Amino acid sequence: MERVENLKGKTIAIVGLGKSWFDYCVAKSHGVHFDEVWVINAVASVIYHDRVFMMDPASRFFDTDNAGNQTHGMLEVLKNHKGPIYTCELDDRAPGLVEYPIHEVLKDTDCYYLNNTVAYAVAFALWNKVGTIKMFGIDFTYKGNLHFAESGRASVEFWLGKCMNAGIQVEVASSSGLLDTCVPLDEKLYGYHRLKDPLVVSVDQNGSLCATKKSNTNTNKDEPKYKLADRYDSHLQEPKEW
Repeated sequence: MERVENLKGKTIAIVGLGKSWFDYCVAKSHGVHFDEVWVINAVASVIYHDRVFMMDPASRFFDTDNAGNQTHGMLEVLKNHKGPIYTCELDDRAPGLVEYPIHEVLKDTDCYYLNNTVAYAVAFALWNKVGTIKMFGIDFTYKGNLHFAESGRASVEFWLGKCMNAGIQVEVASSSGLLDTCVPLDEKLYGYHRLKDPLVVSVDQNGSLCATKKSNTNTNKDEPKYKLADRYDSHLQEPKEW
């Protein structure tokens, strides 16, 4: 597969199934611009989009109910969607399927850390040299399945890091935990968050990141607190189930 030339430098929204996908609706209704919208799995049955990423084989939905509540919605998408739906193999029952360019992406990025569908979408954006990626509904906060949530999040954040290193602007929905986005400003820098006057990261006049004492900023002191594991040792508890 060749790169999609008209994606170079474009602004892409990637929308997943996490709660922060509602931030996409707010952004869209307030006129935020996206050149294309890419959706993950069953989000394709809800919002207008340009591309779908569904890295499971279509047989998972046609022949089993392993996807649970997503099964019915995905069947409707697979039967009627004209594509492109990027996936791992073609299936005659789904006319819109397109094989993901796995060989091209692996060769170009020299990396195969792809353990969930969102990571494949971000890698596709990197391969196509987009200009901006805006992430919505990519939260990885699944209560009761911490290992899966953390492993998937790590892969996505890894690929977002590669994108940033390549000069791609990355933005995350404000209510998402991805890249610690929803963590209060005075909690982001571990260690410094314990100081009486914590350091807050901001952007200076030259557009460079800098760390400033919270007392010297306009940080909202009433900002809601999102507790991070290991930030407050006395609150740490082993989960009853992993």
